[in-house]
Amino acid sequence: MAKGKFEQSMEDGAHQKIKSLAGNWKGTSKTWFEKDVLADESPSIAEITSILDGRFISYDYQSSLGGKPLTGKMIIGFDIPYQKFTLSWIDTFHMGTQMMQATGEATEKGFSILGSWGNPEYGDQLFGWRIALEIISDDEIIFSAYNIMPGEAETIAIESSYKRI
Repeated sequence: MAKGKFEQSMEDGAHQKIKSLAGNWKGTSKTWFEKDVLADESPSIAEITSILDGRFISYDYQSSLGGKPLTGKMIIGFDIPYQKFTLSWIDTFHMGTQMMQATGEATEKGFSILGSWGNPEYGDQLFGWRIALEIISDDEIIFSAYNIMPGEAETIAIESSYKRI
C-alpha cells in the first residue's frame, strides 16, 4: 500500500526533520538593536515538543533581555501542498501583542522563513523579519532572526544557540 504524503514526510522528509528537534535545549541568546553592536547576551532554555501527531512542533523558550525575563513560543510546521515551512510566533518582548505569521523555504541545514511586523506609530510600511534554523547536529541548533528595514539590507537581531540537554 502506498504511503500518503504526510506519512512519507514523517519518515524521511520535512516533518521528520522538525520532529527530530523535540527535546530540551540550553544555550545563549544574543540580541542586537544596531548593526554590529551586541546589546545583550543571556542564558536561554528551550523545550521543543511535537504536537498534533507530528504535524507541528512547539518551540517554547525562556531568556532575558537587559536583566528582564522574556518568554516566547513558535508553532512551526511544513505545509505539504505548498512545500513551505510555516510558523506563528509570539513573545513577551519583540512581538508585544502581535502574532507573526511567516512562511519560507527549506535550506540545506534547516529553513529560512520570512514574516513582517509593523506599528502604525512608525507609519504604514511593514518591516521584514527573517527567521532561520540551522541544524548543526542532532544535539546542536541555532535559531537566528534578522531585521529587514525597508530599502536596507537585513541585519542580525537575535541568535539563540542551543545544545540538547
